[in-house]
Amino acid sequence: MTTHAAPEAGVPRYCAQPPQTRPLLRPDLSPDRAKAILLIRTKWVNGTVLHYGFLDEAGVLVGGDEQRDEVRRAFQEWKELGIGLEFHEVPDPADAEVRISFLEGDGSWSYVGRDVLLIGVREPTMRFGWDLTSRYGRATARHEIGHMLGLAHEHQNPFAGIVWDEEKVYAELGGPPNNWPRETTFHNILRKLAQDEVTGSVWDPDSIMQYGFPAGLILEPERYRDGIDAPLALSAVDKERAQQWYPAVSARPARLQPFQSQPLHLSSGEQADFELVPPETRRYELGTFGDSDVLTVLFEDVDGELRYVTGEDDSGDDRNGRLTVKLLKGRRYVARTRLYSAWGSGGTAFMYW
Repeated sequence: MTTHAAPEAGVPRYCAQPPQTRPLLRPDLSPDRAKAILLIRTKWVNGTVLHYGFLDEAGVLVGGDEQRDEVRRAFQEWKELGIGLEFHEVPDPADAEVRISFLEGDGSWSYVGRDVLLIGVREPTMRFGWDLTSRYGRATARHEIGHMLGLAHEHQNPFAGIVWDEEKVYAELGGPPNNWPRETTFHNILRKLAQDEVTGSVWDPDSIMQYGFPAGLILEPERYRDGIDAPLALSAVDKERAQQWYPAVSARPARLQPFQSQPLHLSSGEQADFELVPPETRRYELGTFGDSDVLTVLFEDVDGELRYVTGEDDSGDDRNGRLTVKLLKGRRYVARTRLYSAWGSGGTAFMYW
């Protein structure tokens, strides 16, 4: 992430993002269809309630109150942008999608977006390896939550035009305090994202997702040969992107009856939400019809809070995903369907039956 040394040390420490999952897309997919899948696949359906909890692990930095409070403030800062996601802390991390640990010496990192759902419930999905109460630490907390929201490293943006002195980069990151092997340096710094994986067509060097770099590592653009300052706050573009992917949720989902087909009039990245209150307890199927790539997620209202039940992503396959699940009479459920792309000539609709 941004440079995260203690100010008195002046030595850069960086976020070591774990490798992301990659969809295996057929080579015959149209460019527009493939781009939509690559761009949207890490994002949560809007309106998701994300639960976070703190793991206790043995180590020098074990996550005292001051460290946890800074993480809480970072979640609150993202939420105060007016985004449609909710962040709720839970006492048992096994009940959380986002599990946070503090361990000195292991660096700071987070899995990206929905990849956190692939991690075992006793394993961390986000880790902090240094003090979060400094300026750099506060930026670290906001950066890692940015990853959890589905945002990538900004310095890997293909529109940045950065030309590296690669061997100097490997040497710098291979020594203390990062001590990275070459593959970690390549993955987190030198590797450029595909244009299909980034929003917009410009580089934001002020982004909280941008590393700061000392002099001598960048050859081009020329004005950054003396280094890039570490951004310490969310930039205007960070805020705009978060609000674009997760706009405020105000309207109650439309109530849908079994066997009632609801047309979807969506553009790429948009979603439709439906409220389901089953008239009887039985096994139901939920899904879309038509030539489209969608992510569908089902939540159950538990004491006024929507809890994840199951989901299905049919992107890149010429099929319609189906959720088969037992629903209980009179319980309230919410189904959210986000469109990647509509790749056929006909319409698309959602139904449960």
